[in-house]
Amino acid sequence: MSRWRMALLLLAGVSYACVSHWMMLYHAAEPWAVVVLLGPLWLTALGLAGSRFGRWGLALAGLAGVAGFALVLLGEAGDPNRLYVLQHAGINALLCGWFGGTLRGDRLSLIGQFAQRVHPLSPAMRIYTAQVTRVWTLYFALMVVASIAVYASLSFAAWSVLANLLTPLLVAGLFVGEHLMRYRLHPEFERTRLIDAVRAFYGAPADPTVRR
Repeated sequence: MSRWRMALLLLAGVSYACVSHWMMLYHAAEPWAVVVLLGPLWLTALGLAGSRFGRWGLALAGLAGVAGFALVLLGEAGDPNRLYVLQHAGINALLCGWFGGTLRGDRLSLIGQFAQRVHPLSPAMRIYTAQVTRVWTLYFALMVVASIAVYASLSFAAWSVLANLLTPLLVAGLFVGEHLMRYRLHPEFERTRLIDAVRAFYGAPADPTVRR
């Protein structure tokens, strides 16, 4: 992945977050807005279903998404605000399960799999990447709780700020903060660039059978 492509992806992400916040505040009940705003949840479900269950999982997730969008367009999907909360909490719950699921047994953690795409892992690095995976798992779990709590106790505008603006900032802060702290805690680790870490995420999957 080139620097220009990464910059475009970052710009697209920031733009989508701002537009999502605007649509949720002023056009939350419009069918077209609901379809646009719920698209990420459907795409996430398609990716997970396809990777875990193959063609049948992909087909079922696709049909479920089409049926859901049809209900939205017909006005039969209920309160759209609840659907937005479901999307935010649902995506974070799925990510929590994805990261946490790799911590079972002696499997290589998900962060370890990403790091292995950049350089070979020493035993110390494997332990450290497992710890970082636990931190991300905890973050996603806390975000699920925060999303539901803010929606239940504060205004929908406050929830939209959390979901659309604070969430990506917190993810970026955790990502960059871990990168900066890594070499303070473990100066012996091989140095990598932030761009390498992002590229690793989009690279070829590491072998899930690799053991720690």
